[in-house]
Amino acid sequence: MSDTRQQIEELIKNHKVVLFMKGTRSFPQCGFSARSIEVFKRCGVQVKDVNILADGAMRQAIKDYSNWPTIPQAYIDGQFVGGSDILLEMYESGELQKLLGVAGTGAAPEQAPRVTVTARAQAAFAGAGGDVAAGEVLRFDVSPTFQHDLFFGPTVKDDFVIEAGALTLHVSRGAAPRADGVTIDFVESPGGSGFKIENPNEPGKVRSIDCKELKNKLDAGAALHLFDVRGEKERATASISAAKPLDDKALLGVAKDAFIVLHCHHGVRSRSAAEQLVQDGYKNVFNLTGGIDAWSVAVDPSVARY
Repeated sequence: MSDTRQQIEELIKNHKVVLFMKGTRSFPQCGFSARSIEVFKRCGVQVKDVNILADGAMRQAIKDYSNWPTIPQAYIDGQFVGGSDILLEMYESGELQKLLGVAGTGAAPEQAPRVTVTARAQAAFAGAGGDVAAGEVLRFDVSPTFQHDLFFGPTVKDDFVIEAGALTLHVSRGAAPRADGVTIDFVESPGGSGFKIENPNEPGKVRSIDCKELKNKLDAGAALHLFDVRGEKERATASISAAKPLDDKALLGVAKDAFIVLHCHHGVRSRSAAEQLVQDGYKNVFNLTGGIDAWSVAVDPSVARY
């Protein structure tokens, strides 16, 4: 047995919940890993996170061990459960809570969500309809990442059926908490017309900041926190002097409404980390466009490119 395989078996044996993921539970480095961690957070359970990006051998070994091609991968009580989509489905059905022994956490709501459809939006739907013969209905969906969708599709068991003026909307039980309080409007503008959805449950969004704007703010002494999400080796190769490593202690004492900027090499990893901060309740989170590579080109050529 290889050392890595033995390590996997020991992790699964010694921890109730193990998540093999990209990044850590504090700072996931892909959206699917972030979603998986969020599901476990909602269940209120401790997770042993294993960062496969820090160990190339582990990255391949866990795929071979579970015979599952993608990351993240979750194990509960020694048994392989699946990836982020499966975890989310299990959570919204209540199956995951039962498996974890926290039945009742996140249980399906008993009350239909409150959804307001303006007269303009109702008029925009006038005359539109699905295939009634095929049982199609107007569905409203809000994904866990707060993507909104209005579409005609089949009815689903246990749907909430909402009368909104002249319209009847179907909302799934899982989407109901995210849909509560939503207002659906229809706006017309020179640039085009379309539906406008306001959702009070939607968390803040990651915004972008370019290198020159960040440089101007730093020069002006603006109150901001600049964090580098890269590893120690990359930081030793090239760094921005004002940036601090984003580790587990970096955000201690940082207010939820503080101006926070994250950067990595090109801006991909830092965006994933920034999205996680937003999910954790931070309201003013920015991602440095182009990362430190763009900083070297546009602001400080003394910073090494790699």
